[in-house]
Amino acid sequence: MVRLFQFCLILWITLVSPSFAQGVAPEAYENWNKDATRAEAVVENAEASDAALEALRSQIVDWRQTFLDAQSQDITRVSILEDQLNALAPPPETGEDPLADRRAALSAQLNAARAPLLRAEEAYSRASGLIREIDQIISARRTNALLELGPTPLAPSKWLTATTEVIGVFSGLVDEVSDAFNNAAARASFQSNLLNIVLQLSLTIAFFFGASRVSLRARDLSQNVARNPRLAHLIAASIKTAMLVAAFYALGAALLQTGMFGVRGALVLDAMPIWAGYIIAAIFISDRLATGSGSAFELPSDIDEGSIRRTFVSGALIFVIDHALDHVFVFNEVSAASISVLHFVLILLGVYVLSRATVKLRQASDSEDAGPDGVFAIRFARLLAQVGRFITYGAPVLGAVGYVTAAYSLVLASLLTLALCSVIVILQGGLVDLYARAIGREGEQEDGLVPILISFVIAFASLPFFALIWGARVSNLSEVWDQVKEGVPIAGTRISPLDFLTFVLIFTIGYMATRLIQSALRGSVLPKTRLDAGAQNAIVSGLGYVGIFIAAMVAISSTGLDLSSLAIVAGALSVGIGFGLQNIVSNFVSGIILLIERPVTKGDWIDVGGTMGYVRDISVRSTRIETFDRSDVIVPNADLVSGKVTNYTRGNTIGRLIVPVGVAYGTDTRKVEEILREIAEAQPMVVLNPGPSVVFQGFGADSMDFEIRAILRDVNFMLSVKSEINHQIAERFVAEGIEIPFAQRDITIKNIADFGKESE
Repeated sequence: MVRLFQFCLILWITLVSPSFAQGVAPEAYENWNKDATRAEAVVENAEASDAALEALRSQIVDWRQTFLDAQSQDITRVSILEDQLNALAPPPETGEDPLADRRAALSAQLNAARAPLLRAEEAYSRASGLIREIDQIISARRTNALLELGPTPLAPSKWLTATTEVIGVFSGLVDEVSDAFNNAAARASFQSNLLNIVLQLSLTIAFFFGASRVSLRARDLSQNVARNPRLAHLIAASIKTAMLVAAFYALGAALLQTGMFGVRGALVLDAMPIWAGYIIAAIFISDRLATGSGSAFELPSDIDEGSIRRTFVSGALIFVIDHALDHVFVFNEVSAASISVLHFVLILLGVYVLSRATVKLRQASDSEDAGPDGVFAIRFARLLAQVGRFITYGAPVLGAVGYVTAAYSLVLASLLTLALCSVIVILQGGLVDLYARAIGREGEQEDGLVPILISFVIAFASLPFFALIWGARVSNLSEVWDQVKEGVPIAGTRISPLDFLTFVLIFTIGYMATRLIQSALRGSVLPKTRLDAGAQNAIVSGLGYVGIFIAAMVAISSTGLDLSSLAIVAGALSVGIGFGLQNIVSNFVSGIILLIERPVTKGDWIDVGGTMGYVRDISVRSTRIETFDRSDVIVPNADLVSGKVTNYTRGNTIGRLIVPVGVAYGTDTRKVEEILREIAEAQPMVVLNPGPSVVFQGFGADSMDFEIRAILRDVNFMLSVKSEINHQIAERFVAEGIEIPFAQRDITIKNIADFGKESE
């Protein structure tokens, strides 16, 4: 935990503190030579402690940064002089050079500017070499200590000694309390600090009470956080966890002020908030995993919540005991053999926890409840389960043989890895839920780009912590960070992973800002205007494209990349567009035309190429149409722009209805016309001004043909109105005795008399 804090502190200082390129004075090089010579002697002897080597390394790192800054300043001056020298016309082959003096002066200045640059480069290389040698020494020492073969911890005598010494530690703590209780000075100190003790205990009770109130009001908080109770529970659990840790800290301070605890007791009280933090954090993580994290990876619903909690709490107890061994037992002069036995006990307990966690991971990876988008998460869970199974079998064997340190480190690193993975899962789900609340899409499945970017950023940011867990030093990560910042020169441009991370971060911020503005316009601003739904959708969609484009341009420019190098790529891309991508470009341009001119808008009822339905979405490439059978048809935008499109609801929903009717020959046509007009005028959806009309179309092959022509208030009800009119026509015709004919044909057979003769 200390290493993690140190890494975070160094990273914060590196990112926040500005660096100024300054030249190196000549006397500074003299001091550097002294420090470098001393460092080379220390490295050659290789007898200094790890702490001394780390301090020496930190000093050399400062020198190396100074030389790097000097190079940045000097190389700028050298580059300017080289450009000036190249700008001069070449010297003539014959005759006097009119620019000879200027050329000589620039050459002299260039040589003078290159001298400190070369000196800084040499010093930088020397410092880098010393840093690598120090890292090699420390790494070799750690490797040797890790792989050191000691006596087996299975000897019964060692277990007896370890038991005796552990009992002695607890006996010492009890004796200290007893002696302090019988000491008059200690009782007097207790009385003098009574007010502070009461205040600390009151604060402890307040924190415990506040934590319980947060738990009771979690449901109310979930209602206040709209439709996402998972986010509310996460917030409530975080507040509760912080309050409980603060309560134990206040309790430890109150007990310490009583004066009834000696030096050993003070160590225990100082460590008590840390121990409580381990347990509370384990409960927090287990509860969040059991109730649903909101990420792509979800534990199966049939896994017992109590089982998950016991697994995490058991793992936390291992770290509590480990911390006690390092900070309490050492003070009590517990022997190394006893510590080895205790470590072996913790190895067995850790293996038990890993085996239970492995079972949970296998159940999660094999379950169908793991989430629709959790393919990668499922595979990663299976990988963790396989690795955990290997460690479960291998660690006890290593410890029993004598490699207790290696087995113990392996188990602790595995448990920390599982805990960190759980935290990543919870954090990813919480950030996605928070983003969904910000854009007003709580309770919906978010499949956009932002959740993917959030997952990528969290995974990338967690890599240093995984490295620390598995043995990396803070100085190693600082070295990698320096190399990342330095970058690699490619095609006249220095590119580094930091530039890529900067691009992703700025683009993500721009993308999220665009989505937030879109959400605000869609939900608050545009509904208060007089614009129709199609215009509102066009504005929101156009703003999204513009915002994403601006975010991409700002992100690219922030990395310092020279976009002129992309001219060749752009030329090749234009050729590809001219040949293979013309359809895509055509659809893209057509989509922009649709969003600007809006001949077709969202919600319109259209007919394009024989496909009839409602427009549900218009993107830059295609338009999604929902037909009457609830199926989606994707139509390229080019078909909507260049083809024939019938829009039944463009501008308004008024439309014409035509109902054909046929009656038998011999029917009174005037009476039929009157009946049809009455039926049409009785429909509530039919507009009476202008009113419906009945047209006698003519004489068909089987019937006399009529048409009812009417204008409807809402063309979306055309089918229902037509059906109702047909029902009423059938009922009135039956009541009036009017016949609705069907096709009839008279068949005449020629030479029918000859058929009988042929049969004879």
